[in-house]
Amino acid sequence: MKELLEYRVFLVRRLERATEEFYELCKPIEPTRKIDGERTAHQIAFYARGLNALVYDLRARRTLNEENPLFENFDPPTWLAQHYDPTEDYEKILSEFKMQVQALCQTLAALPNADWSRVSRHQLLGAELTLQLWVEYGLAQIEERLIEVRRGV
Repeated sequence: MKELLEYRVFLVRRLERATEEFYELCKPIEPTRKIDGERTAHQIAFYARGLNALVYDLRARRTLNEENPLFENFDPPTWLAQHYDPTEDYEKILSEFKMQVQALCQTLAALPNADWSRVSRHQLLGAELTLQLWVEYGLAQIEERLIEVRRGV
């Protein structure tokens, strides 16, 4: 049990650090700079913030606050094609993303251990998906964006 508690503390700290790393790495990059093929720094930041807000943060919070919520599948390419705004302020995107994750980390850091095991369901992934799993998936998404940007700069 001690190892699990330590892992969860590590998970929250890593989530916060990875977000800070992403913010600091992206902030000085020209928003229109191509990072990954045709994707710009602006598009990657927009994507990271949107995916966090509409998928991982949302699922973590609903799993925490609702009884076994059901999540529909989210199609990132379709969402991006319908919602991407190239005129949105780059610094605003990065700051909002950082604040979203920091707020979630504050919530997670204060949780009783039992809440980490609260469950949800997903249209394609099935049942018994824990809060911890959504946090892990959210961290993985941020780390993927970090790798993407590091590779491109």
